[in-house]
Amino acid sequence: MKTTLLATASLAMLCLLAEADHHQMSISDQPFGKTEDGTEVQLYTLTNETGMSVSITNYGGIVTSIIVPDRDGKAGDVVCGYEKVEDYIAGSPYFGCITGRYANRIAKGKFTLDGKEYTLATNNDPNHLHGGDVGFDKKVWEATSLKDANSVQLILNYSSPDGEEGYPGKLDCKVTYRLPKNENALHIDYQASTDKATPINLTNHSYFNLAGHGSGTHLDHEIAINAERYTPTDSTNIPTGELAPVKGTPFDFTTSHKIGERIDADHEQLKFGLGYDHNWVINQSEPGQLTLAAYVYEPTTGRVLETHTTEPGIQFYTGNFLDGSNVGKGGKVYKHRYAFCLETQHYPDSPNQKDFPSCILRPGEKYSHTCIYKFSTK
Repeated sequence: MKTTLLATASLAMLCLLAEADHHQMSISDQPFGKTEDGTEVQLYTLTNETGMSVSITNYGGIVTSIIVPDRDGKAGDVVCGYEKVEDYIAGSPYFGCITGRYANRIAKGKFTLDGKEYTLATNNDPNHLHGGDVGFDKKVWEATSLKDANSVQLILNYSSPDGEEGYPGKLDCKVTYRLPKNENALHIDYQASTDKATPINLTNHSYFNLAGHGSGTHLDHEIAINAERYTPTDSTNIPTGELAPVKGTPFDFTTSHKIGERIDADHEQLKFGLGYDHNWVINQSEPGQLTLAAYVYEPTTGRVLETHTTEPGIQFYTGNFLDGSNVGKGGKVYKHRYAFCLETQHYPDSPNQKDFPSCILRPGEKYSHTCIYKFSTK
């Protein structure tokens, strides 16, 4: 990798900004609405001493806002989201949520494990996407808040029963969102155990715009991705199994490029994804090692986002299906390519791809995955 990569509303919104101005490390909660069956949902706000705050609801583990300063110290919210849970329930393109039991796609909603075929929902015709019809993004998680000398944390737990959405095994999941006292970084730690072998692939699906959510396209953001290969797909966005070199293609972000520079190039893969919606194979010195996967810079605000992960892959999605029908916080309209995602993950369709790193969790094993979204300015 080149040195460019390694270098460096509502009342609720006003409250968050006020907290950030005071720079007190704290965690608070407030009502965020109710699900369709009347279950009450909470919104938790984590604030550190350096001007960052993150709000997360226990409905789907959704990150509803991330407020960080720009190069002039002005705070701004850099993720898409809504002001109440009912809006997420009414229809959200996975804004900010935990996706699971298996993030991304599984071909034709089928996989075979230990000689038995399992059938899942084909909710992204003809494939299975992000855990199915009622994935982890639509569950109310049990929430516990924690504050110690060095950080504030929100700990979410969910137990997925055997057979839920067609997956085998009772899967006990724990996701910890941690905001360090003196670092503008959201740490997300995923852990899980099972009583039967099962595929697992958890990630966060935040949609970022470092100029501020709903502020316009992200096409002038500059991105570098620490990957020399990616996984090309067929026309339904299922990997072919090849680990293709990025060199000489619009997928080469080993040096920084504007997102919009080649997004509409005459390339079959860009036509399949309607832009970037692909998995990159992260350059890791050893599997499971925390590695810088992507580096994004927004020139007008000076904001920088680094994504670090222990996972082998990262899905870079450029909001190609946003169409202005989603109206978010403060009445902001989320139009085509107004936000991008960096989803740390196992490769799509890994249960059906024998040459991909295994995503199978077995009894007695522990699933663990760390993702860090680190913010700075330059």
